[in-house]
Amino acid sequence: MDSPEFDMVVVGAGLSGIAAAKFYLDIHPQCRLVVLERDEHVGGAFNSNTQWPVEAAAFSDLPMTRPPPEHTYYDFFKAKYTTQYLESYIDHHKYASQALREKIRFGFEVEDISKKDLIWTISGKDKKSEAKVVISATKVIVASGLASTPLLPNLPFKERFQVDIQRVTVLGGGKSAGDMVYTLVKAGKSVTWVIRTPGSGPGFFLPAKGKGPYKNAFAMGSTRLAATLTPSFLNPDNWWTKFLHSSSYGRKILSSVWGGVDKEIRDEANFEGRVATRGFEKLAPHSPIFWQNQTGGLLNRPDFWDIIAQNAQIYEDEILELDKGFIRLKGGEVIPTDAILCGTGWTPSLDFFKEDLLAELGLPHMLKSSPTGEQEKWARLQKEADQKVLTHFPQLGNPPDHYQAPIQSTPYRLYKGIAPLSFDSIAFVGHVLIGSYFRAAECQAIWATAYLDKQLAMPSLEERQAEVALSTAWCRRRYLSRGERGNWMVFELISYTDNLLEEVGLSSHRKGWFRDLFVPCVASDLRGLKDEYVRKYSNNATERGNVSSLP
Repeated sequence: MDSPEFDMVVVGAGLSGIAAAKFYLDIHPQCRLVVLERDEHVGGAFNSNTQWPVEAAAFSDLPMTRPPPEHTYYDFFKAKYTTQYLESYIDHHKYASQALREKIRFGFEVEDISKKDLIWTISGKDKKSEAKVVISATKVIVASGLASTPLLPNLPFKERFQVDIQRVTVLGGGKSAGDMVYTLVKAGKSVTWVIRTPGSGPGFFLPAKGKGPYKNAFAMGSTRLAATLTPSFLNPDNWWTKFLHSSSYGRKILSSVWGGVDKEIRDEANFEGRVATRGFEKLAPHSPIFWQNQTGGLLNRPDFWDIIAQNAQIYEDEILELDKGFIRLKGGEVIPTDAILCGTGWTPSLDFFKEDLLAELGLPHMLKSSPTGEQEKWARLQKEADQKVLTHFPQLGNPPDHYQAPIQSTPYRLYKGIAPLSFDSIAFVGHVLIGSYFRAAECQAIWATAYLDKQLAMPSLEERQAEVALSTAWCRRRYLSRGERGNWMVFELISYTDNLLEEVGLSSHRKGWFRDLFVPCVASDLRGLKDEYVRKYSNNATERGNVSSLP
């Protein structure tokens, strides 16, 4: 049985895994590192179906070639260019004459990760040969992410279903479901769109067009001024944020701003004003965009709403059963269907950890797996943190009526969304749902490297526990049902990444107060961070660390 020894194992070659491996090798070019990737390509879930604005669609050290104009829309472009970029990226970077691509072991299915003493053991198989493989390492970065394992609905009697594709039903209420419906209609298919109820309902589709000096909506939302418009402990604690979120006048301003965004989105779609739309009005989001209790995305097709309204039949219901050539809904409707596409989301890819280790690592696990004392401790911390959230952000105490999914597991309890509270040789990147994965991936990679090298002066265990509880309590108040898992930060991209870099002690990404506030954050802002990091920590014993291990 193959049992090579490595200094570092990275699980996953999506954006986060690539960024983590690359930065760790930048700091440790001679280390024995391997990236384990289940698929035969890089990019993870973002290799084929995600659209990015050009200036945010790259890592800081290698600009992306701009796609042709006919393939862009307000600077957003087709996802195939992201795939091409990532493929070139892993060939571009070399360490000891070996390309980053050569560090990736494709077609490796991780089945189990465990720890004994100071060694992590990663067990899995080669998907082609089915050969079992055991790998050991002193450090691990888990970059399997939030979008590796599809979250599929229960489809009773699916064995009866047969496929001869002309009539297609799409399940799900978010951006991916909407894109599938649009694409199928354009391909000439008869399309039905079913959004589950009870549930959080259809998602928001934000117009891509920018305003004023901002070329698109992503640029508008990527300024530090825009970041202060959401109530968050990640924002600077200064007179401006206190005015916005702690004064009645400031909250009125915010209510007006967010209300205007919400109205613009609904007016663009004209949910209620269309004639003979086959259920189109059911696509109106159930709660305001401020709360983000549903998924969403940018509207990057100019005829999206017209195509959907005129051609797709829309239901809010639940599937009762499947049979040969049809779907029966609980409401009694029978839908002739040859194929079903599921845009029903993802579940975190963490099934290679046993339940007891999930609990020890602070990862989502069944509530019953936690000892009673542990549950009581977190309940107390959560209660204290919740009071602090409501004191700082009173508006979060008055949410709208909304769907609340049943709580079946504990939330993520990782410090900074990356580090377990009781292990200092493993880190998790890509497990925070946030606005731009490129920027988040790069900043998480830097923080994780500093953490694993023990370069960070970590707070005490009690302080870290309190911060984790505060983050979880805030997330639940801020994002309602979506926030129950404790890792939903849709509007916190800039403040979160700034917070990570500040803790590492880096500042070269800042532009001066005026540009910091009003100029969008782009990939090139981060290009000086590696050199700054090397200068800052070059005199430290990086390989063995300079801070004592965690308690």
